[in-house]
Amino acid sequence: MIKTTVVLDEELLEDAREAIGAKTKKETIETALREIVKQRQRDLLRKEMGTYKLNLTQEDLEKMRSDD
Repeated sequence: MIKTTVVLDEELLEDAREAIGAKTKKETIETALREIVKQRQRDLLRKEMGTYKLNLTQEDLEKMRSDD
């Protein structure tokens, strides 16, 4: 852990706190940072996986869904 001082837009911080339901400023900031990291990891994974061409018909998809 580090201790640092930053100047933040108080209204923005309060809006974020309410949006995520955090109780403290620290919780708000840590939650926001975690979400940014998770989003970046998802984006990188999507980019790495690329896209695939599937030869499935509508009937194939419906059958797969109904097999659950």
